[in-house]
This record gives sequence, structure tokens and C-alpha cells, in this order.
Amino acid sequence: MALLEFTEKGIYCAAAGVYIDPWRPVDRALITHGHADHSRWGHKHYLFTRSAAPVIRHRLGNIRHDTVEYGEVTRINGVSFSFHPAGHIVGSAQIRVEHKGEVWVASGDYKVEDDGLSEAFEPVRCHTFITESTFGLPVYRWKQQKKVFTQINEWWKQNQADGKASIIGVYALGKAQRVLAGVDSSIGPIHTHGAIENTNEVMRRQGITLPKTTRITREVKAADLEGSLVLATPSATGSNWMKRFKKASVGIASGWMALRGTRRRRSADRGFVLSDHADWTGLNEAITATGAERVVVTHGYTNLFARYLREERGLDAWEAQTEYEGESLDKDDDSED
Repeated sequence: MALLEFTEKGIYCAAAGVYIDPWRPVDRALITHGHADHSRWGHKHYLFTRSAAPVIRHRLGNIRHDTVEYGEVTRINGVSFSFHPAGHIVGSAQIRVEHKGEVWVASGDYKVEDDGLSEAFEPVRCHTFITESTFGLPVYRWKQQKKVFTQINEWWKQNQADGKASIIGVYALGKAQRVLAGVDSSIGPIHTHGAIENTNEVMRRQGITLPKTTRITREVKAADLEGSLVLATPSATGSNWMKRFKKASVGIASGWMALRGTRRRRSADRGFVLSDHADWTGLNEAITATGAERVVVTHGYTNLFARYLREERGLDAWEAQTEYEGESLDKDDDSED
């Protein structure tokens, strides 16, 4: 029996009787991060990192849980578990599992570029590595985020000169805070959709520094929004919520903007290639750094990426069916289910 198995409820460690990011209610759940497809309501007991705790508690309410620091070892029925930075969002972790000399790492979602906000990705040596493949094709190769933020700043300045609001569609948890931390806030005021501001408030209370933002309410007038940068959830950019803006340019920050035609199909004026998931190069670098001989590929281009790992890199790679979703342009993946 493998140390970790893929079951109808989630990734299961039979030796310890615990699940990692389960998608059905279980007794004991180890959670990699706060996005809704990885941290679900209904488990009897949760374990996650201390820095992930505020958002997860905010989303899930009154839950039984414990927290750990990165690198801290927790032993359950003779199995050792430790959480290591995944670089995906604040508090995100890879979970290392060791039993009788065998080591597996369940990476959840991750990116290898240090965004300056999340805890930077840390390669963890193992025998078997469970990896996402959201952007597991060679076409997905990210620019350095500094260049992307320069593009966003220039777009904002031009819109400001034209008397327009600059509305950018971002996830309420992770992408929104990354954009806030990366843009030049001296350009002008920044307004936020309520779901984004709720998450901002949680993170500020835990000591994370973000620039000043103003929640958009009914009291905010259209004139107040002219020239400002507006962070909105993806669903809001296609809803009646947009009617409050008299003049606006709409952008989307997503890895999917690397595909020609995606921006046009989303009726956006600008697309910014910015993702909290590893690109093709990052996925391959991460796998190499683990030294893993076996790789299990989850959500994304699972079949194609697993085949590449087998045929081109000579690894023992296979795909696993999960209910994780990766990066979506249709869901907000926010802190408000």
C-alpha cells in the first residue's frame, strides 16, 4: 500500500488515518492553504499553518483546529508530517509525509517565484512528489512579476489621464493582495470590491502590510472612482456591479492571459499575465529540486504533463483524479463561499 492514496474523499494516509485537502467530510484534515477547493467546510478537525489560519477561520467559521509553524514536525501514529512554504498565497504549504524511511510531498498549489508577500517556495526532497499541472504546457512561461506590475502601472496612468477607472479582475484571496503589494500606490486611490476588502482586513489584522484601500459601497460616487485602480472579483466584472462606473477600462490578471484570444473572449481591454501557480519552467524546476523518482500529477493538464514526465524526463509519473480546480476565470476563489 502506498504511503498516500487517492480516494473518493481525498488524499489519504492510511498509516496515520488523516487526509490532505479532502473534498468530502473526514475526521482529520491537513490543509495546504485557504482557497475553497483545498479547505472545505465539514471536517471534524483541521491542521494548517499559523499564517494560513486567519483566512481559513474567516472562511469556515467555528472549526476545531490546530496550527503549526513551517518546518515543525507533527507525529501521528508513527507518521511524521511537516509543512513547508509553497509560495502560492500567504500561509500556503507543501505537506511532507515520512513513514518507515519513505517520503512523499503533497504540494497543493505552488509557484516558485518569490512574490514578496507569500512565504517563498521551498523545495523539499522526497521519493514521491504530488504536483499540480494548472499550467503544465510549454506555452505558459511567465515574465518576472516586476515587468507585469510595470505594465499595470502604465495602464493605470493612461486610464487616469483619460478620466477612466482602471478595473482589474483578480481573486479575492491571493491575487488581489499580490497586486496591491506590487503596484505603485502613489499613482492614485485604490478601491476594492467587498469580498476583496474582507480578505484585506483579515490579512491586515494578522500583520500583513497592504496599501490603503477603500471598499466600494453604495455611498461611493462614480466621480470618486475616476482615475482610481479598482480591484474586483472575476464574477463582478461581468455583473450589474459594473454599472456604477461611468468610464472604465477593464483588465484581467491571470495566467490564462498568456493564451491569445482569452482576453477577447472575456471582453477585457487588457490582459496581464500574472499567476499564483507555477508556469512550465517552474513546474519542471520544482520537480527536479525534489529529487523525486515518482511524480503524481493532479489538476490541470494532467495527462499531457504526466506523459511528458514519463517520455521526456524518464520519471515514473502518473495522473490522479481530484476535485481541485487550479486557476479559473469564472470563479472568484475568494474567502466568501
